[in-house]
Amino acid sequence: MSRSDSPGRRLVLASNNAKKLKELQALLGATGVTLVAQRDLGIAEADEPHHTFVENALAKARHAAAASGLPAIADDSGLCVDALGGHPGVQSAHFAPIDRNPADDREAHRARQDAANNARLLADLAGADTRRARFVCALVAVRSADDPEPLIAFGRWDGEILAVQQGGGGFGYDPLMYIASQGCTAAEMATEVKNRLSHRARASAQMVALMREVWQLG
Repeated sequence: MSRSDSPGRRLVLASNNAKKLKELQALLGATGVTLVAQRDLGIAEADEPHHTFVENALAKARHAAAASGLPAIADDSGLCVDALGGHPGVQSAHFAPIDRNPADDREAHRARQDAANNARLLADLAGADTRRARFVCALVAVRSADDPEPLIAFGRWDGEILAVQQGGGGFGYDPLMYIASQGCTAAEMATEVKNRLSHRARASAQMVALMREVWQLG
């Protein structure tokens, strides 16, 4: 594909998460692309009915591309635990269903959800022979909604689930995810270190290489 046939430099990010937008923009900056959040274009979030990260990421990217008429990128990520057969997997963010409190803002609700998810994970792992787990990220980019050749990148970050939470940084399962190579949990890690080693960073590095090779960006 020639440079003149490559996608434009604006990509719609199929997410309304401002932190994810900032993180992915930094990670993909070497390609010269500019990410635009889908909500800034009035695009609603897509359904995520699938059982795998790749299928959900592809569904979100296609949805954003169809609604905007622009190339789009999406990720789907979560925690896979060996003793639980790979779960919580794509249900990681809502592993323990909770009722929404009308008084909660987005951050307060997320904090309650994280606490419930971590409590359920510890309960489900009680007595388990192994606590091996990994954070997983699938990152998918499409030139259009019907692109027959989506770019698909995948990142894994191996660790072990502790019995007690450690660290006040990060979010989600970070306080329980012990990374042996760093001697601490993801929640105890400096942000710049985490962003260099994480599953999303690894998937993003693959995506940069794919965008350069296939889309001839950067």
